[in-house]
Amino acid sequence: MQMMELIKELAVYEKEPDAVTVSFEHFVESGFGEKPVWQAFVATSSLPSTKGTIEAEKEINEKVVGFALYYIRYSTWKGQRLYLEDLLVTEKMRGNGIGKLLFDRLIKECKEKNYSGLVWQVLDWNHEAINFYKKYPNAIFDNGWLNCMINF
Repeated sequence: MQMMELIKELAVYEKEPDAVTVSFEHFVESGFGEKPVWQAFVATSSLPSTKGTIEAEKEINEKVVGFALYYIRYSTWKGQRLYLEDLLVTEKMRGNGIGKLLFDRLIKECKEKNYSGLVWQVLDWNHEAINFYKKYPNAIFDNGWLNCMINF
């Protein structure tokens, strides 16, 4: 439930408050059901450190203040790659290193699972996020591709 609240917070932040149409039941089934299609790392605020901690693949009975939701995609050129769907730290907790903890944990996951890379998107107006990602020396910003989709 806490992750869905943060997803709605993200939609408001991205100026799309009505865009979240997935039901809570579908979200839970897709992540925790018989055939999960996404995984997540969550950051909680219950530990003494203001830097938070990460608990993999489950929400625990603590206040979730950030998450990194991802899935594995396949590139015919590169092989398996971790695709970061969403990275969010609540507005109140930003600036405490939680985003870095989550992103670094994704990098560690890629290396542990031998994925060929980490892929994500960032909105061109989200300068705070762009500046965050630019701190990673190997980050590549590819402006040669357009995002395309068909919604049903």
